[in-house]
Amino acid sequence: MSGASILSSLLSNKTLNLQTRPANVKSLTKQILSHLEANRLKQAVSILFASPDCFAYSLYAHLFQVCSSNHAIIEVRKVESQLLGACPTPPTFLLNRAIDAFGKCRCLDDAKELFDEMPQRDGGSWNAMIRACLQCGRPEKALSCFVDMHKQGVYANDVTFSSALRACGDVLELCLSRQIHGLIVKYGFCENVIVGSSLVDVYGKCEAMSESRRIFDEIGNPNNVTWNIIVRRYLEIGDENEAVVMFFKMFRAKLRPLSYTFSNALVACSDMRAIKEGIQIHGVATKINFEEEEVVLSSLIDMYVKCGEIESARRVFDLPGSRDLISCTSMVSAYAMSGRMREAKELFDEMPERNIVSWNALLAGYIRSLQWEEALDFVYLMCRTTENIDHITFQLMLNVCSGLSDVDMGKQVHGFIYRHGLSSNTVIGNALLDMYCKCGNLRSAGVWFHQMRQSRDSVSWNVLLTSYARRQMSEQAMSIFREMQWETKPHKFIFATLLAACANTFALEQGKQIHGFMIRNGYDIDTVIAGALLDMYSKCRCLEYALIVFREADKRDLVLWNSMILGCCHLGRGKLALRLFRFMEEEGTKPDNVTFQGILLACVYEGHVDLARQYFNSMSSKYCIIPRLEHYECIIELFSRYGCMNELENFIKEMPFDPTVPMLTRVVDACKEHHLRRLLKKHQRHARSDPHEIQ
Repeated sequence: MSGASILSSLLSNKTLNLQTRPANVKSLTKQILSHLEANRLKQAVSILFASPDCFAYSLYAHLFQVCSSNHAIIEVRKVESQLLGACPTPPTFLLNRAIDAFGKCRCLDDAKELFDEMPQRDGGSWNAMIRACLQCGRPEKALSCFVDMHKQGVYANDVTFSSALRACGDVLELCLSRQIHGLIVKYGFCENVIVGSSLVDVYGKCEAMSESRRIFDEIGNPNNVTWNIIVRRYLEIGDENEAVVMFFKMFRAKLRPLSYTFSNALVACSDMRAIKEGIQIHGVATKINFEEEEVVLSSLIDMYVKCGEIESARRVFDLPGSRDLISCTSMVSAYAMSGRMREAKELFDEMPERNIVSWNALLAGYIRSLQWEEALDFVYLMCRTTENIDHITFQLMLNVCSGLSDVDMGKQVHGFIYRHGLSSNTVIGNALLDMYCKCGNLRSAGVWFHQMRQSRDSVSWNVLLTSYARRQMSEQAMSIFREMQWETKPHKFIFATLLAACANTFALEQGKQIHGFMIRNGYDIDTVIAGALLDMYSKCRCLEYALIVFREADKRDLVLWNSMILGCCHLGRGKLALRLFRFMEEEGTKPDNVTFQGILLACVYEGHVDLARQYFNSMSSKYCIIPRLEHYECIIELFSRYGCMNELENFIKEMPFDPTVPMLTRVVDACKEHHLRRLLKKHQRHARSDPHEIQ
């Protein structure tokens, strides 16, 4: 029989009278307290449970507290059962304590059964039940309980409102939060710091930061918990700058921040790469002795690492007491991601204990540094040393297989994944698909893609489509694209891949279809897509469409200008390319070496010898661009094509490096073409020389 049933039967027996407490109750109480002081909870509860007598209410309250702190559900049930069996009319506050204990032990059914059987409930009973629902991860039940409480006319206090708002935050119920806010105003709890902090928290969680900030500003004297909440919420919505600003404003209120407030502010600095502010926060933490806090140390190391200050991170790491598992893993990851694999491995070997994150961090470093053999050896070491392999490890293993182009090893990893029951994981499934594609095994990739039909997503389609497109199999890529539309909405980056495939195979009609699909479905034509469209139309010799895309682009960056200029050159429209360059300068876009390659090619096509010479000289004098090999080749082609042989000879003499064999070959051809025997004999000797002797 449950404790709640015992309570019901006892309370229904109206002839039961409270007996005088036996004399040995005091003795048993001393034994119970003695066991509790020695951390022997089971023995203490066993003594209580074996006695039929009613003990002091304070003892029951203490036992409920100790049991809940230790999450000892069996002992909570025993204490509750003994209380209901020995005490005819247990006080409501003790039953409330029992509900609290059940909640902290994550046993909502026990708490609900006891709550339902209580003949009398007060506000504390409802509060205990709402808290139990929250502690058991059932915020919707907590809100339902709060609504029932309100319907029955039970007066809500600050604890009730705080719990209800926490439940709203867990389920992101902004509308209900505003209704509860109205009740708070009605009952006069606006100036309560606990309730105000809860309102700041729930509005922040629901991303209504303007309301959250307004409530925060209305609180007369926000405490350090309130400040921590506002900093945290700004951080979570991505406004890292305001999070840091609020952190520094806290000091004007002469409040000591919590360790988690420091941590949140440092995380904000990490995300913004704000090293200056991070150093200032570090200085404050040192000044008020927060540098020794574990959470602050970890955040400092992470901040310095993400800001590229690895040596500063190492100095924090070397402080006494800072070398725990988390900080060691952070430093290993920092060294690994920056390519300092020797230091990463040395620190990894020194770690007294490691978790799977530590192993993954070092393996990721080997992969990032393209040290495939070392990565493979490390995978073997992992398999021999640890069994705690997670989905990240499998992804990294598949990356190693891709890097080594070892599809047989990839198949072994595939089998390993299948035996671990992770083949239905979408992330791992996509990693497997990517491995088969990068290893060139499109048949296995297709089979696996078909087997993924229950778990695949847009990433899966993109991986397969990209693989075909990169191999210039545009027809298969387009076929996959058509099938994809039945299952998922294509991501806009897929179109860049498809357009590149069309450009490489001169598939103008397919490129137009993709362009039309994007327009009909309202896709944003950003600079990346515009560049891909422009490149496709240019290579497919459809300059008028390329110009339309160029004119309609929202933002024309240097890459887009270069693509348009080069596209005009390749289609023999040198005048248009030169005109575009003038427009480009008028818009204030600074050219680079690619731009000048296009401009010099345009001069070659149009025969502008003097203009080409001016542009070539302006590269270094006006734009501070050092001419490259391709620029010299353009000038040699220009002089050779239009018979400027004296200029050609002087140009070759003034070159800062010896001419290449293709350059000399072009000069020889020009000499033959223009019947200049003197130059012909001179340059033929060079052209027939061993290419290895020509620097």
